[in-house]
Amino acid sequence: MSTEPSYSDFKPLLAQSVGYGVVVGVGFFFAAIMLILTTLQRKFFKFSPASSEEFTSASRSVKPGLVCCGMWYGVGGTIQVAMFGMVASKVKQNANGAHTFLEIVKARFGTSAHILFTFYGFLCILLVCGSLLLGGSATVNALTGMNIIAACFLLPIGIAVYVIFGGLRATFICDWSHTIILFIIIYIFTFRAYGTSPAIGSISKLYDLLEQASINTPVVGNQGGSYLTMKSNQGLVFGAVTILSGFTGVVCDQASHPESTTKAYMLGGISWFAVPWAFASCLGLSARALLTNPNFPTYPSPLSPSQTSAGLAAPAAAAVLMGKGGAITVLLVVFMAVTSAASAELIGVSSLFIYRTYFRPNATGDEIVRVSHYFICFWAVWMGCWATIHALKLCRGSILSPAVIPIGLTVSWSKLTKAGIFCGAIGGACLGMLAWMIGCWKIYGQINITNLAQPYSALCSSLTGLFFSGILTVGVSLLSPADYDFSGTRAISTLEDSNESNILGDCTPDRVSDTESQKEKKGTSEKESSLKQPVSDTKEVGLDNDEETRVRSLKMVFRKALIYSSILTLIVVILVPLPMFFSHYIFSKKFYTFWTACSIIWASASGTFCIVLPLWESRNEIGTILGSTYRSIHKRGSL
Repeated sequence: MSTEPSYSDFKPLLAQSVGYGVVVGVGFFFAAIMLILTTLQRKFFKFSPASSEEFTSASRSVKPGLVCCGMWYGVGGTIQVAMFGMVASKVKQNANGAHTFLEIVKARFGTSAHILFTFYGFLCILLVCGSLLLGGSATVNALTGMNIIAACFLLPIGIAVYVIFGGLRATFICDWSHTIILFIIIYIFTFRAYGTSPAIGSISKLYDLLEQASINTPVVGNQGGSYLTMKSNQGLVFGAVTILSGFTGVVCDQASHPESTTKAYMLGGISWFAVPWAFASCLGLSARALLTNPNFPTYPSPLSPSQTSAGLAAPAAAAVLMGKGGAITVLLVVFMAVTSAASAELIGVSSLFIYRTYFRPNATGDEIVRVSHYFICFWAVWMGCWATIHALKLCRGSILSPAVIPIGLTVSWSKLTKAGIFCGAIGGACLGMLAWMIGCWKIYGQINITNLAQPYSALCSSLTGLFFSGILTVGVSLLSPADYDFSGTRAISTLEDSNESNILGDCTPDRVSDTESQKEKKGTSEKESSLKQPVSDTKEVGLDNDEETRVRSLKMVFRKALIYSSILTLIVVILVPLPMFFSHYIFSKKFYTFWTACSIIWASASGTFCIVLPLWESRNEIGTILGSTYRSIHKRGSL
């Protein structure tokens, strides 16, 4: 006769003051850093956060390495990021002036479609914000005892401050700084677990501990109950749900040059994989192996299902490996993950704000930025409110998967019709919700919140919503296909600021004189050319040549993205896991050592992409800031 296991409370490893110090103090520290960097940027460069183009899209000048860092916390998995490089190239080709996909929808299908997908956009941000704050606050509460509601309200405040100061560029810079710290922590835990920890100390010892854990508490659905196998029914379902839900959360970033966007997504797709493979597997497997260690926070009881779902496996393992220092590092990781992702959501919600579309069509860029600031402040408070009432952990893939295919086809398929996107988005959502309820009832016997959140229920809903959304969207469109040439979406223009100084920034006198000189030279050359040839003919020929070159370049980028994403998907989804799943293979000690070594090498390569590459790409700008600052200080000292 089996008995239910007993569980113990996860006693806080740190004082409440540590929790408040990290949530409030570190948040405002990054806000202060952003204020300094924004001041330097405004002084020495043409990009000013007071410009609407800079605030919402970083003036489309963010380099691939920095965009790669932004992928760390904003995506659901490797494959989605890689594949979205193809969508990014199509957006650049067919709607380069758009800030969000909603502008493209409105230009192509009008107001009703725009309102539909605005609803999906806000719903996506709501679900992401609720999940971020709930998960982050639960971890902070478990580690420090800090009040969950207080954490839900305090976490977004510091984020809102530095987003308002620096706009989209600030989120990328913060992502980069967070990524540096994250990689340092990954390397510390990796070498601690596999090399110097008395509790484990080697890959071989961890393997032995996991084998013993498989005997003591075998995993239902795994080959031989082992923790060292890819033959895991629950793992396969979870992977499918993660891929499907990840597609709904990936939003095409347009904050870089067309030629570099796909490169950024390629690097981001590669770099992302180090987090679940090297970091999560290290701490996750260590938590399972160290369950019988007296220093384990819930010893002698295992983690309860609610504690595991709250993400407490990593801090539990960290506490054994490094004591309170390990708990502090995990707390920093959680804080940075939440703040980085939430900052992207705040920028996203400010760009989704419909003020200019429906309330003030003639609003200037300055006004747009000011209203965006107000709305970001409102949303930061609303995020806290939403997290406190967000009792039902809705499955993102179940709710949002029907919108994925209509959005993707809007920027890439000329035959898509308005009726097609409505039937696909709404019909797919209805069928997906129906499959969610029926699947939950058939698999688990009754419909309740707990069963609806189970992976099999989510998989039924996500697959049904995505599959039938695609069938309805394509099928209805082909009944009366359109022949759209994308001229309307290509005509979407960027926001122009009423004050030219906001675009140029606070230039130095030399920079201003150089700008004026360039304008004079440009004007003179235009006058000279007008004597030789009609102005209209000159402009028309130039635009045609530029457009033809740009389109040809982007078609090549699309082909590269298609090849890259296909290869990566083939390797990560099919060639590696599926043969190991169907062969029912359990890792030998030598193969597990090889597997772990590969994860460490991958993490090292990811660190190079995400830390070194942004510094190298921005070396000229860094040199300009350092040189100008030195000259300014030296000049004041001489006075």
